[in-house]
Amino acid sequence: MAKNVKVYSTPTCPYCIMVKQFLKNKNVDFEDIDVSADQDKAQEMVDKSGQMGVPVLDIDGEIIIGFDQDAINSALGE
Repeated sequence: MAKNVKVYSTPTCPYCIMVKQFLKNKNVDFEDIDVSADQDKAQEMVDKSGQMGVPVLDIDGEIIIGFDQDAINSALGE
């Protein structure tokens, strides 16, 4: 079953680009949220993660900070 995946990112962050490419390579659908363009979403990210840094992933409510392949795979149920 598909998980609800959100990626809080900015267009210039290299790890954000890597995370999104990683998910695309796994054929995982995700919502890409540009926190540099949306202050409300940026605040939502901080509220969820306690972090200002990107990327932050929300996989069915499980928060992953940074490009942590093992944690992402685990949250995706792999």
